[in-house]
Amino acid sequence: SCLPALQRRCHIARKRLSGTGLAVEGRVLRAVLYVYHSRLLRHRSYLAMQQVEQCLKRLWKMNLVGSIETLAELIPKKNTSQAHSERLVPSQPMLETVALKVLGGCKLILRLLDCCCKAFLLSVKHLCSEEFILLNTVASGLLSRLWFVVQYRCVLQSLASLYSTLLTPLQLVSETQQMPYIKGFTFPSDISHFLGVNISSKVKKQKARMLTTKKPTSWLKKLVPAMPEVASEVGKQRFATCTSTVENGGVPCLMDIGEPVL
Repeated sequence: SCLPALQRRCHIARKRLSGTGLAVEGRVLRAVLYVYHSRLLRHRSYLAMQQVEQCLKRLWKMNLVGSIETLAELIPKKNTSQAHSERLVPSQPMLETVALKVLGGCKLILRLLDCCCKAFLLSVKHLCSEEFILLNTVASGLLSRLWFVVQYRCVLQSLASLYSTLLTPLQLVSETQQMPYIKGFTFPSDISHFLGVNISSKVKKQKARMLTTKKPTSWLKKLVPAMPEVASEVGKQRFATCTSTVENGGVPCLMDIGEPVL
């Protein structure tokens, strides 16, 4: 009875992990690091961005998406003729492997969010000092986008929900026929204890730190001129339209509410 719920969680986690947002932001990050490698090899913002890149590399190399897809394919689809008959289920080694990868993926994404927050704060700090303006402007925008892509798509929350759902069939299968594959490790019943932090409170604290950071508005206004009154009114109208659409239960409007700068 718990297998259909597990299949749904696998589908949600796979969809959110394999989205284009993480892949695109990762490629842009690698391109920025490649361009500034020879110039800012010992720069603090550059080193912090390298840590973000390492987290993304490890996340792709662990092939978490492939493991979740394999588990979802092993779960048989419910058929009316087989509703009350015996069906094959994933083995204990398969369930243990995916559960362990999900735990590692949660740890890695939590580390990724920490590195993004740290690198963003360093970039803004150097912007306030008017150092390496071009790099830090690009880096602060890129890191904030990457952080919000991970948070907006609820990647960490979907993996935590997948682990909670996965734990029930793992216990049932291990009780039926014990075939332990991972020895010397006890799977935690609560993923928050394993991570050491509460996911929602941790993300809220990071968001508060990023939003309350001192912004370099004094000289940034000189680089980006003020928007004309006509353009600002159009932007306000579009923003009001977007807000009303979301409040009415429609699909969130993801259009750009700004105007292009000539």
